[in-house]
Amino acid sequence: MLRRVDSGEFDEAFPGELALAAAYSVSRNTVREALRRLRADGTVVAGRGQPPRLGRATEITQPLGALYSLFASVRESGQQARSLVRVLDARADGVVAVRLGLEESTPLLYLERVRLAGGAPLAVDRVWLPLALAEPLRGADFSETSLYAELDARCGIRLTGGHERIRAVVPTIGERRLLASPEGVAALSIDRLGMAERTPVEWRQTVVRGDRFSVVAGFSARAGYQLDVDLRA
Repeated sequence: MLRRVDSGEFDEAFPGELALAAAYSVSRNTVREALRRLRADGTVVAGRGQPPRLGRATEITQPLGALYSLFASVRESGQQARSLVRVLDARADGVVAVRLGLEESTPLLYLERVRLAGGAPLAVDRVWLPLALAEPLRGADFSETSLYAELDARCGIRLTGGHERIRAVVPTIGERRLLASPEGVAALSIDRLGMAERTPVEWRQTVVRGDRFSVVAGFSARAGYQLDVDLRA
């Protein structure tokens, strides 16, 4: 089946279970197991009650070891990158302030967006920054620009490093609605602490559709592990 996929045989339509069972003279249980494996690696996409279809080819591979912008990565892949801004305001959040090394009542700038790739929802993105540093961002239009570009242009701040934690999650009902994600599709949650030299500047929580985004590790005896991000159209 993978050879037929690679040859382009299923580009127009992917056959159903009965057709595959007849073509290979196997049971429907065997076909379902094959489809499960194809769904697991993103080759085939199928929502509940929907016929299977081919997943789009991977558009970008972005080194995760370097500081990266999802907005820039989507554009570099040739897809249109846009954001729907849900919230841009000043607020206090004691938990996030502590993560940024600040006193709990310190005012923060909060930005919440739905990130789009090729016009389709890809991620729900929530970012907190110290208001004292990020106040000029309140006048920015984040629908078609990146946070890091505006942070540099308006505040003179460039992130130089930080760390991330990536874990698999079940999206909430609200997140699934914002992502237009079928029920049963998992997501990846990315927590990022962004630094400008030794100063914490950004705490970010991003929930990304698991059927469009994956992390791939390559390794060698000389270079060790290198992680890449794959984004699917």
